Amino acid sequence: MKDRIVLAYSGGLDTSVAIGWIADATGAEVVAVAVDVGQGGENMETVRQRALGCGAVEAYIADARDEFADEYCMPTLKANGLYQGHYPLVSAISRPVIVKHLVKAAREFGATTVAHGCTGKGNDQVRFEVGIQTLGPDLKCIAPVRDLALTRDKAIAYAEEKHLPIITTKKNPYSIDQNVWGRAVETGYLEDIWNAPTKDIYDYTATPEFPPAPDEVTISFKEGVPTALDGASMSPLQIIQELNRRAGAQGVGRIDVVEDRLVGIKSREIYEAPGAMALITAHKHLEDITIEREHARFKAGVDRRWSELVYDGQWFSPLKRALDVFIDDSQKYVSGDIRMVLHGGTAVVNGRCSDSSLYDFNLATYDTGDTFDQSNAKGFIDIWGMSSKVASSRDQRVAGE
Repeated sequence: MKDRIVLAYSGGLDTSVAIGWIADATGAEVVAVAVDVGQGGENMETVRQRALGCGAVEAYIADARDEFADEYCMPTLKANGLYQGHYPLVSAISRPVIVKHLVKAAREFGATTVAHGCTGKGNDQVRFEVGIQTLGPDLKCIAPVRDLALTRDKAIAYAEEKHLPIITTKKNPYSIDQNVWGRAVETGYLEDIWNAPTKDIYDYTATPEFPPAPDEVTISFKEGVPTALDGASMSPLQIIQELNRRAGAQGVGRIDVVEDRLVGIKSREIYEAPGAMALITAHKHLEDITIEREHARFKAGVDRRWSELVYDGQWFSPLKRALDVFIDDSQKYVSGDIRMVLHGGTAVVNGRCSDSSLYDFNLATYDTGDTFDQSNAKGFIDIWGMSSKVASSRDQRVAGE
């Protein structure tokens, strides 16, 4: 029996050509695995048939949309996951769920190797291979573009020579990855970081300069997870999809950033994540009234480290799992409603309500009924500033000697 290689299959030119390219280079049979994480586009059965038409001996399709929303997007929301304060980890969180299904397919179809279409310059090669090594330590990894010299021009020539059922066109100037959590665009014209993005780059968001009327939405949360929009109960997937539509129509969630890649280079990226950014904004505001000050300050550091680990392909690492425990515990009281207005590229919170809120009106008010004892303030300030006062006295004394 021939060896088998499982290939992460998108249905595009490169991975379609990779099926035969890998078979020619290795002599192995190729099993194509396509995972639906809400990327839209073609029907997955069409993708499956194309894989078979390009020479795959098996084609495995996984509908992972709810799984992705529940088990990957929601932990990211709880962690307010933003790499370097900007990027909502669109591609980074989809790789682990894809890896999970790649390894599952490798077991099911008796494969010894897993292949992916990543280059040697990006983060995704690390995310795929570290994940595969973790979940399937016995499995080998190959990347046709990186390891088997599969370039774009060779892919087009191969597809035409073999009459593969795939349209061969000159490369789109951009590299695009998308799922229900958002969309990532890079390369081409964008590599000159002085160039402003052109309108054709965007798909999930409308131009915010000429928005429709403001759209007010109330998002309900239970223990950090959104459960309803405007009082209508929905699944996490449905909520993300609906906010993609509503926030996207207002141009919310456009991000233009130069970020630090894991491989050591800086890369200019354009992201669209209307639903994700609206949810993260709402979630942060709910945490502001439900998490105690020192707890919140510490969590902000945990959130940052969590985001770095996930960006760096460490979804399955011991440290990330340990941080998950802390983050989940922090969400115990993060329940309530957030009202926000979506308009002209912004998602602005204008109302908060929670049965577990730490906000005490009687302590906060400056009007009659104030229960805050202001007479305690002077002594508090004296003690709070004591160490700085003593140090300052020492500095002045030494400077005068």
